[in-house]
Amino acid sequence: MATKQIQLTGAGGQGLVLAGIILAEAAMRDGKNVAVAQSYGPEARLGASKAEVIISTEKIAYPQVTQPDILLCLSQDAFDKYFSDAQVLVVVDATQVQAPAESRNIYKLPLVRAAAEQVGNRLVANVVALGALNALAELVSWEGLRASVERRTPQKYREQNLRALEVGRHLAHTQTKEV
Repeated sequence: MATKQIQLTGAGGQGLVLAGIILAEAAMRDGKNVAVAQSYGPEARLGASKAEVIISTEKIAYPQVTQPDILLCLSQDAFDKYFSDAQVLVVVDATQVQAPAESRNIYKLPLVRAAAEQVGNRLVANVVALGALNALAELVSWEGLRASVERRTPQKYREQNLRALEVGRHLAHTQTKEV
């Protein structure tokens, strides 16, 4: 991997900024160069939210995503705003996003439902998504990602988030790509 540009998008309150920070930290643990940025809509919760992460084995010349290679969408609004067929890999929450059937690069995974049913808390859907995204794209080492989740989540919720990471990884391995 030379450089990967990743956009994590959805609604405020879904934990995408934290997911971007966790991913960036995992990449740094792996010895890669990283740039991370985030933006929010005018509302603190449910407004637009986006985290951008650039991971590279080379020096990063411009710190913002210009053409994403990977897009994660946890809301329909985010998908409508950020999707283009140009992305190499697109992961959407199958229960929240209606994606066009003709797109060949979209993985439709029930991320929020898996968080609720398999982890017991829909609020960890961001970490389920990270596990799935990393299983599909191999952005960082599993050990680095796990260590970053451990470091970035409060002790009280640590085991739940580590479980969410595993659920996401398993979800990606058991689901087939939608074409």
